[in-house]
Amino acid sequence: MKYVLVTGGVVSGLGKGVTASSIGLLLKACGLRVTSIKIDPYLNTDAGTMSPFEHGEVFVLDDGGEVDLDLGNYERFLDIKLTRDNNITTGKIYQSVLDNERKGDYLGKTVQVVPHITDAIQKWIERVALIPVDGKEGPADVCVIELGGTIGDIESMPFIEALGQFSYHVGPGNFCLIHVSLVPVLNVVGEQKTKPTQHSVRGLRGLGLTPNILACRSTKALEDNVKAKLSQFCHVAAENILTLYDVPNIWHIPLLLRDQKAHEAILKELNLIGEPDLQEWTARTRVYDILHEPVRIAMVGKYTGLSDSYLSVLKALLHASVACRRKLVVEWVAAGDLEDVTAKEAPDVYKNAWDLLKGSDGVLVPGGFGDRGVQGKILAAKYARENKVPFLGVCLGMQIAVIEFARSVLGLHDANSTEFDPETSYPCVIFMPEGSKTHMGGTMRLGSRRTFFKVPNCKSAKLYNNDSFVDERHRHRYEVNPNMVQQFENAGLSFVGRDETGQRMEIIELPSHPYFVGAQFHPEFKSRPGKPSALFLGLIAAASGQLDAVLQNYGHASKLLPNGIGNGKPTVKTYQNGNAIKSSNGSLNGVYSNGNDNGNGAHH
Repeated sequence: MKYVLVTGGVVSGLGKGVTASSIGLLLKACGLRVTSIKIDPYLNTDAGTMSPFEHGEVFVLDDGGEVDLDLGNYERFLDIKLTRDNNITTGKIYQSVLDNERKGDYLGKTVQVVPHITDAIQKWIERVALIPVDGKEGPADVCVIELGGTIGDIESMPFIEALGQFSYHVGPGNFCLIHVSLVPVLNVVGEQKTKPTQHSVRGLRGLGLTPNILACRSTKALEDNVKAKLSQFCHVAAENILTLYDVPNIWHIPLLLRDQKAHEAILKELNLIGEPDLQEWTARTRVYDILHEPVRIAMVGKYTGLSDSYLSVLKALLHASVACRRKLVVEWVAAGDLEDVTAKEAPDVYKNAWDLLKGSDGVLVPGGFGDRGVQGKILAAKYARENKVPFLGVCLGMQIAVIEFARSVLGLHDANSTEFDPETSYPCVIFMPEGSKTHMGGTMRLGSRRTFFKVPNCKSAKLYNNDSFVDERHRHRYEVNPNMVQQFENAGLSFVGRDETGQRMEIIELPSHPYFVGAQFHPEFKSRPGKPSALFLGLIAAASGQLDAVLQNYGHASKLLPNGIGNGKPTVKTYQNGNAIKSSNGSLNGVYSNGNDNGNGAHH
């Protein structure tokens, strides 16, 4: 097994995750099998209990692991399925060592950070690197390890010590260290400054790790004299110094690395050879760059200030938009701003929120917890339902749609979820029997579960290729009350997807509406750049007037979508109706949104 370690210096949030994913993609394009591990030095055992404001969204894996959003980047870029053990945290390591200590594994010994914690880290990495994640037999060829945080953090010290020992233990030719650092430009002089990177590398070397490759984040490509200076002071060959400058969208990063021959530098360190084939990726990136016809999606949520809180949802919308040849414009609508309270307190904010909602082509209510903004989400669902605007509700968003239907159509004005009103006389959403009300971490219905289609000809089933069932990832404590389902169905709300017992509701649809769908699961977690998630594809297709064409073509494996993307193996065509798609205004941005710069610069 060969290992590539990605560390970060100077500041956090440099885009180590995207860099690690891109390196993995590049190696995969060279014909190697790749797996990846993310190390988070915080003490939480997993990301499940952290607020999205703190650490971005919580990504859910097939095995129910609640992990860092970087694992989502790995899964999307490399098209793999990781396990909870691919996310190492300080909490998990200490927990396993303390469990062993209580069992008596270290009898008579003083248990210390070195060697006990550092040994546990190395064993964990070796064990997890062997788990196949690409659906094939046997271990991968290369494991990309990303160390979270910044060099010099107190909490990451045990990991750096362990990785220093590990590089010695696996030996030369099996370990390549890539250090991602910042080369800032001072506006006054306009000169690229190397000192922060020099200090960062010096700190790294002082801790026993020597970088083989430097990946420098900057606004523009590094000048030759700057590269020479870095090479001299950091003891890294000039051809091993890469520039990761700001790009229009992150799909460019693997291409940027390839153009700078990053694969050659990495493969040389690992005694491997190969040439990357990125034809399909390049074609898809080119399509993404020249999209200009907008599709506006109103995202009605609670964490609208921070795009990382809904990263997978944004990516799923993006994958679907590229497949439908539309430029995604996300209109962020804070759910609370749609409520009557805001109309009294801040009429301008209220009007602006409703204008955004009414000006959009589709409405998305993503998952979430807690009762803030619930009334606003209900109003958004009501607006979409009554005005025949394409709507997708995910997890809580699906429950919201059910509550709104109960109130408006069934006339049960007190209908609610017991999450928000435990005393409601019409509990249409209830706490699941197997949940825990005392322990928050890992006590939900988590991970991949099977949904069976009960209505064969419904839109969702067609979008899922007319399969009889589908496996999707869940993360919820509450569910639709099965005792009220008959009442809903009699009034025209169809529960088209259910679990194997038939008692747990998974997908809702309004047959009388162009596209009104809710899912109890989170389809965004399995969306991939070349394989958009079915329900998100449905939303974007409906919002851009292409749903009928998509529904006709799906379910017939041989046919292509109107944009030339097949539903099996995607092949990207940059020509539509025989004409090359021209870019309007020459802009290359990917995701446009009101005020939040999500498409570029932010997350790379």
